[in-house]
Amino acid sequence: MTAPKHPPRTYNQIHAPRKYSPGRRRVSVYITWSYPAEANRDVNVLDNRFSTMAEVRRVAWPDYESPEYANPKKFLQGIAGSLELFFRAWERFQAVVGEVTEHVVPVYQRIDQAGYELLLDERVLSDTDTLLVFGLDHLVTDQEAKEAEITAVREFLTREGTCLVLGPHHDVGVSDDIKERQMEYVHHGDALVPRQQRFGRYARSLMKGLGVPVENRYGLRPAVSKGTNKIAPLSIAKDLDTRGWLEGVTAFNFHMHLPHYALTTDDTKSIHVLARQPIDMSNPHPFTEAGNHEFNTFVWMPPSGKRAGDILLADSTIFSTLFAGEESLERFWKNIAMR
Repeated sequence: MTAPKHPPRTYNQIHAPRKYSPGRRRVSVYITWSYPAEANRDVNVLDNRFSTMAEVRRVAWPDYESPEYANPKKFLQGIAGSLELFFRAWERFQAVVGEVTEHVVPVYQRIDQAGYELLLDERVLSDTDTLLVFGLDHLVTDQEAKEAEITAVREFLTREGTCLVLGPHHDVGVSDDIKERQMEYVHHGDALVPRQQRFGRYARSLMKGLGVPVENRYGLRPAVSKGTNKIAPLSIAKDLDTRGWLEGVTAFNFHMHLPHYALTTDDTKSIHVLARQPIDMSNPHPFTEAGNHEFNTFVWMPPSGKRAGDILLADSTIFSTLFAGEESLERFWKNIAMR
């Protein structure tokens, strides 16, 4: 009998805690959305929702016309179908990190498909060394970190060797000016992103509670290398990267609309911009019209005071293969997992 390609998948299982092993980090992912709140958004409302699978198929045609995605008997066709694409795209990250750490990489949801709520507390943190918080909740769904969660994460970061990776997603269409929203839309060029799509209430509230002086702004289109369709190399502050987070890394993956992680402090000793991404200047944007040619894409807060752990900021798309991937990207994943 021929062995199957993949092990069997399970769902609705209780996580089995991982034992601490020196040199082998336990990596966990926490998705800040309420799956039902996102999946149940009114598709007649244009803004602040994910696309339906039908919209994805129409815009990306014929990429998703195989029975694997287009057959309603095999794949969800509403907004829920688009959410499931994220899970598929994180599988490679889970596999790569699982291989180098020899630990499974659980993916938790704040409120999952079955309606179970999981607050960010010791159930998630007790067997985690590196926690990635993917800020993919639309502001309108009202996800916000409770004081007890902020306290739990602050306590987590007092443990030596911990790392918190925060990834609030883009914030498109903040302005009330319709012309400015249209300018942003033309700049990033993604027909699936509405004129207003604001993410990250949960991550923002967590950052505020932890004193992380960063705001996620805009949705900026990265430049590509001349004559290719590959994202342009990062501008890396190697002198500041004393931990080697970006060792062997030249670029992340291309995504049409990435957030600018704007610093809200002048204290350059407590927080470092380690990487900036060149911007596609072919269409104007309020950010580029203000004279900017790059945006902050990777930020590091080294341990300080009672906080023994590191805090990093990197968008969730950097951990996904939904928008293709590079060897450099996997090197970045391994750096995050092994440091």
